[in-house]
Amino acid sequence: MEMELKNSYEAGRKGKRVSEKHLTYADSGVDITEEEKTVKTLIDKLSYVRKGIGAPLTGIGHYAGLLDFGEYALAMTTDGVGSKVLIANEMRRWNTVGIDCIAMNVNDLLAIGAEPVAFVDYLALEKHEEGFAAQIGEGLLKGAEISRMSIIGGETATLPDIIKGFDLAGTCLGFVKKDEVIEGGKVQVGDVIVGIPSTGVHSNGYTLVRKIIEESGYSYHDPCPYDSSKTIGDDLLEPTRIYIEVLDVLKACEVHGFAHITGSGLLKLRRVTKLGFDFYDPLEPQEIFKLLQKEGGVEDLEMYRTFNMGMGFLIILPEKDAAKAAEITGGKIVGKIVESGIRVKDLIIEQE
Repeated sequence: MEMELKNSYEAGRKGKRVSEKHLTYADSGVDITEEEKTVKTLIDKLSYVRKGIGAPLTGIGHYAGLLDFGEYALAMTTDGVGSKVLIANEMRRWNTVGIDCIAMNVNDLLAIGAEPVAFVDYLALEKHEEGFAAQIGEGLLKGAEISRMSIIGGETATLPDIIKGFDLAGTCLGFVKKDEVIEGGKVQVGDVIVGIPSTGVHSNGYTLVRKIIEESGYSYHDPCPYDSSKTIGDDLLEPTRIYIEVLDVLKACEVHGFAHITGSGLLKLRRVTKLGFDFYDPLEPQEIFKLLQKEGGVEDLEMYRTFNMGMGFLIILPEKDAAKAAEITGGKIVGKIVESGIRVKDLIIEQE
């Protein structure tokens, strides 16, 4: 299948070069398969577990870790902004990456039904620069407000021998009643999938994004060929959406599963269930994905195994509640649960 991703901006290209390569995430330096091996090797060494209050409730590998806290489970996540910070440096605009940092953590908490309550950040710097910290703080504040939680501390380290530019990461704490954790165990064939729109590339796949832009005839400062009112860098810095409204879905609907679509794209669904996903009416990817695919000669399969492709968060629930969930979140019904495989229209993401 040739997805409808390779059009709509040709008129504005004016001699820009289209890649003759078929770039992949691995070509750019990130091999998802090797990354999974590294993670597994690390996890295999983490055998000690605490007993009593604070004991882990689930194994490592879901969206968030859970700790026993009486009637409740405490949920924890940790994540960073990734190489998106390099584009922020190029654009000299850092006031959105704090939102990204919080979003990547909060969305993983939401994916198991936990409500975020507190956050701590870690900012590593090559050097200090006037106005930089204020912009980072601006984004962190906005992210915390959207998430309805407090930032209770953090750490800043100046590491000129290690860091070139800066790195921003954080850890988030949330809570959920033990019997209300959403782990995907209730997902069943026939359930409906509601897709909620992303705001673009979010904070994953930027090693491939940067490789594509570097090898194209574009720069981050060029106007978007599909919207001359903003630059390509502006669109790539659009902050990750925080899906806090899914907490309202939990109150109004019978939810069987959540999925936060980040790095490795739709392959992330294996965190939720071994059953299959049939996306017969997916959300339309934003124009930025069309530009990246065209310029990088990226195959459809690679796009859906690397990026969110316009669907940043998924809700799996009975058909009777699907319309209500779509109304609350501004999403729509995009597919259904089937016996096996992952499919987007006639594109097979994972074999059945």
